[in-house]
Amino acid sequence: MTIDMIAAAAMEGQIPAGRFVLRPVRKSDAGLFSLYAGDRRVAEATRSIPHPLPPGAAEAFVTRAMAKGGSEEIWVMDGTLSGLPEVLGVISLKRMDVEKYNRDQSEVGYWVAPAFWNLGIASDAVRALIAANPQKNKTVFAEVFQDNPMSARVLTNAGFQYLGDAETYSVARGAQVPTWTYIAKLG
Repeated sequence: MTIDMIAAAAMEGQIPAGRFVLRPVRKSDAGLFSLYAGDRRVAEATRSIPHPLPPGAAEAFVTRAMAKGGSEEIWVMDGTLSGLPEVLGVISLKRMDVEKYNRDQSEVGYWVAPAFWNLGIASDAVRALIAANPQKNKTVFAEVFQDNPMSARVLTNAGFQYLGDAETYSVARGAQVPTWTYIAKLG
């Protein structure tokens, strides 16, 4: 990306991430979200994406992602400025304990379409989001399924430290799944 591209991205509320930008979700993203999130491999690597993806789920996700004032901010990994596809994946920050304590902490979540796995896309996205720190967090948490060591590597590459083991429910798997929890202290 050139300096001019980076400046233009920042003016549009985007976060430069090297070969791509993190940008707000658009209605036109629904088709690719449906295609990518409908892939069993993507859904089973997340807590909340069902498989099979029900009709209208991608559109509902877009509507939620575009709504202002929620506890979660969502960005698309968009490669068009570098000749890559418009949607490579999704990354989000979900505020934690806002109503009760406001501890300036969030949880990062992400997925990348299988066609772009093993290209460093997720690592670049997490590093860029943490560096930009759009929510002015002091702490960011993340959790990955223990059968997904590549996602754990994304976090350690971005400076996260292992915190401990836990488990969470995966909608696509219909079961509790063992997880590794990570933390990044920013402030």
